[in-house]
Amino acid sequence: MIQAKQELQQALQAALGELAANAGVAAPVAAFESPKQAAHGDLAITAAMPLAKALKKNPREIGEALVRALNATPAFQRWVQALEIAGPGFINLRLAPAAKQAVVHEVLAAGTAYGQQPAQAGQRVMVEFVSANPTGPLHVGHGRNAALGDTISNLLATQGAQVQREFYYNDAGVQINNLALSTQARLKGFKPGEPGWPESAYNGEYIADIAADFAAKKTVRADDREFTASGDVDDLDGIRQFAVAYLRHEQDLDLQAFGVRFDHYFLESSLYSSGRVEDTVQRLVAAGKTYEEGGALWLRTTEYGDDKDRVMRKQDGTFTYFVPDVAYHLHKWERGFTQVINVQGTDHHGTVARVRAGLQAVGLGIPQGYPDYALYKMILVMKDGQEVKLSKRAGSYVTLRDLIEWTSRDAVRFFLISRKSDAEFVFDIDLALKASDENPVFYVQYAHARICSVLAAYAGVRDFAAADLSLLTAPTEAALMLKLADYPAMLTRAAADLAPHDVTFYLRELAAAFHSYYAAERFLVDDPALARARMALLSATAQVLRNALAVLGVSAPEAMSREAAPAVEGAPA
Repeated sequence: MIQAKQELQQALQAALGELAANAGVAAPVAAFESPKQAAHGDLAITAAMPLAKALKKNPREIGEALVRALNATPAFQRWVQALEIAGPGFINLRLAPAAKQAVVHEVLAAGTAYGQQPAQAGQRVMVEFVSANPTGPLHVGHGRNAALGDTISNLLATQGAQVQREFYYNDAGVQINNLALSTQARLKGFKPGEPGWPESAYNGEYIADIAADFAAKKTVRADDREFTASGDVDDLDGIRQFAVAYLRHEQDLDLQAFGVRFDHYFLESSLYSSGRVEDTVQRLVAAGKTYEEGGALWLRTTEYGDDKDRVMRKQDGTFTYFVPDVAYHLHKWERGFTQVINVQGTDHHGTVARVRAGLQAVGLGIPQGYPDYALYKMILVMKDGQEVKLSKRAGSYVTLRDLIEWTSRDAVRFFLISRKSDAEFVFDIDLALKASDENPVFYVQYAHARICSVLAAYAGVRDFAAADLSLLTAPTEAALMLKLADYPAMLTRAAADLAPHDVTFYLRELAAAFHSYYAAERFLVDDPALARARMALLSATAQVLRNALAVLGVSAPEAMSREAAPAVEGAPA
């Protein structure tokens, strides 16, 4: 069907170009849409409306002319069963059965590469995500960040991009100093709430664990650092370095359990030690984009769409927090990343305009929208109808590790990207444990497991490449094949829009199409040719389910509990 769509789109573009050229106007871009109701057809063409507006003619008249032109093309004669005009000029298109059936062989031939685009030379993309300072365990907000960043990275890779995953954090500053003082207080025998306990200290039980291992002179190893404790309670710098390495190691364990990896780690402190922050400020001064007022140095961010100019260097000589961000992103640009995506909480919304303004003001030709942002809202965790707020280990919040242990990695990853990132989200632990069609991850995984069980029971010829697909004529078969054909375009849209939730929506729709098919037709039929064709369709469906689940970092089990099977709508035991 990919070939069919390509040929149809080329024919549509040519027909639109001819109609527009005759009137001396620009042709709209050829595109197909999905009809609002499946009964109206397989694809829809809406180009008659914008073209009619440009031509100052009746849209239906343009639609009729377009239908005549399309019906005369070899592509539409080969792949289209009917073209119908509806309403003011909509064109509904019904594909020929062969067009839908072709997708089965396309999927089976491509395998794990189905839906992916060729590698794009020079398209280097960085996705910066998680970026949690090592001051405590990763919380559920970090989990949403990790799921979003990793899935966005996977999506971009399907489109041929060379993707680097980067983790940015600080090992110095006020928060890290508080971490060191908290650990030192534990080493001295103080506990939270007791006299002598630092007011700004971290109170979680993990501080006691860090102190115990420091006293034991242990060595901790993280992906990007290693440190051996001295055991000296007065060695505050050693305590700091050990605590940072300890918590980075803990972060690594959490992220490994979550199936997330990073290619590079970047220290905020290196921006100062390398002179990059000061160099960036001097570049902005030299570009004439700053001014002195009230003893402070200001950046003219209003020239780039900000609502007011921003202070860069305060009266006391310290830099405001967005200045190292500008220096960091300037370094990303200089490293050759043509696209940069930052996954951050919505509380960072205010920094977007000023960081972009700083990058444009440097005068290196950095694009106006650089970097891109995927902003997300925090989540609420519910169990038994009540909000879960506390973690014994963290002291004041639910950790990512808690969520994985209470449910599963698959459930957490699927759930955390099942809504738009900037939408409020409630993680229902009870729902995540349900073996029913209410639980979306179970519903999707069960579709794959059911297909595997049918394929295992099939005793016929397994050369599905030679299957006679013309026998696939049932309405539920047509609907399933159309959904398989949607997969490549869905990936492209989701990657372009930084919308990983689109993949979860697609998977639920694909699973629903399969379950409807399973309820309506028998697969292990007496007719060997028909059975073989249906096995080919099932095999293709399982492949696309696996491919899409892999983008999410979620497994595709080949077997699931039979006790749970009857709970899935449309999939009898």
